[in-house]
Amino acid sequence: MSDEFICETIEVRTFIGQVKAILSGDGSVAEKLTAIRPHFSQMIEDPTWLPDEFRRTPEVGGMGAGIANWLLYRDTNATLSLSALVLPPGAVTPVHDHLAWGLVGLYVGEQDEEVFEPVTPIESDDEHANLKMVTKNHLKVGSFYELIPPSGDIHRVVTTSEEPSISLHLLTNDVGCVLRHRFVLETGEVAPFRSGYTNIECDAEGS
Repeated sequence: MSDEFICETIEVRTFIGQVKAILSGDGSVAEKLTAIRPHFSQMIEDPTWLPDEFRRTPEVGGMGAGIANWLLYRDTNATLSLSALVLPPGAVTPVHDHLAWGLVGLYVGEQDEEVFEPVTPIESDDEHANLKMVTKNHLKVGSFYELIPPSGDIHRVVTTSEEPSISLHLLTNDVGCVLRHRFVLETGEVAPFRSGYTNIECDAEGS
């Protein structure tokens, strides 16, 4: 099997080639993220390469009503993916984690991001967790941040612009198909969560 380029623009193919070259080299996660940052920055600051078909919002989606999660690329081992999350104005994602390191950046619109941390460590089989908000960020086009779990891995975002917001997610898993976690702040409930992709079906085991 070959890697899946659902968005086959030359910019995506070039970017993924640069990322895979960095990932195949030596160095820590932090060092690899530092090397990837300028290439990712170039992608989120170029408004022209993402086709219109990956900017649309559906009526329903795994992240909530009207929220689209478009898979743009993933590798055959489910160890790297690039996706575009499209939220209409005022839409809010559930509080969720990612379970992978990588970069997330704002490509279109504006968002508020709330970052949470558990009061006590969360075990894989926990059904409840008490979270506290540790950071609130306002993101504009070109803003991006690193994810290195567990730091900063639990958050929710809301579109604050009058146009839909689009965030790009470069993560070291098949984020739409892996089983991760949704958190309910009011009750402390932790539930299994698979966001899915708007354009690609996940198989029964995940990706």
